[in-house]
Amino acid sequence: MDCYRLPFKNKKKNNNKNIVENQQFGANALQAKQIQLVTSGLTCILFMMVFLAALLQVVLMSECQDGNDCSDIYNSGETVSGIYSIYPAGDVPVSVYCQMISDGKDEDKGGWTVIQRRMDGSVNFYRPWDQYKRGFGNVEGEYWLGLENMYQLTNSRKYMLRVDLEDFDGNKVFALYSSFSVGPEADGYRLHVSGFKNGGAGDSLANHNDQKFTTLDKDQDLYDQNCARLYLGAFWYKKCHHANPNGVYLWGDDPTIFAIGNVWYTWKNNFAVGMKSISMKIRCVS
Repeated sequence: MDCYRLPFKNKKKNNNKNIVENQQFGANALQAKQIQLVTSGLTCILFMMVFLAALLQVVLMSECQDGNDCSDIYNSGETVSGIYSIYPAGDVPVSVYCQMISDGKDEDKGGWTVIQRRMDGSVNFYRPWDQYKRGFGNVEGEYWLGLENMYQLTNSRKYMLRVDLEDFDGNKVFALYSSFSVGPEADGYRLHVSGFKNGGAGDSLANHNDQKFTTLDKDQDLYDQNCARLYLGAFWYKKCHHANPNGVYLWGDDPTIFAIGNVWYTWKNNFAVGMKSISMKIRCVS
């Protein structure tokens, strides 16, 4: 009997040993799994913290970087003036000329969105309402960005306006306004401009503030006739104008027909002197 019991006892011991080893292996595997889960959790938490920190940094940056215009492009590191795509309405790209620096001693920041430009008379600006609403011209030269685009840009954020002028003798001046916005179409794309700073041009827009936009086929001015038809342009006329940047391109002093040119009265004190170049540009105010 003793000869048969000894192997049986050894087999039981071996079984117990295997059970202990299996239990130990299971415990080690469970511990490793727990460590893996904790590590993964910490990694996810660390990732979320980095993401939230980056998101917070974006939120805390200037509100000018929340939209899509030339100031956004400038703030992203692009400092060369030229043609870029912006998104006034948030989804549809619009080609525009971005002037990344300004010529006058006004502000050291760049990123100006050009909304209107005359330089050589190559584009006809005597156009109907639908074209002034949508925009027209050649962004490499003369163009109008479009009233709806201006409204979309200035609807939710504060913008400043700069008007640059040059005469045919090479003299350059500007007018700066700390606040500029265009109302919705339902209100006639009404102009709101204030905070004038003189760069030699004088304040010709004072007479146009709070006025609706008038074109040859949509009369919204306060005169008893259509100012756009009288002065062959389109603008925020009142009764009628001190500024007519969208008027006929005159090659300097031309009194043939009164006040039809692309004039800026408060600079020349003369309704017959057209500008060699005139551009209106806006930039988001931080």
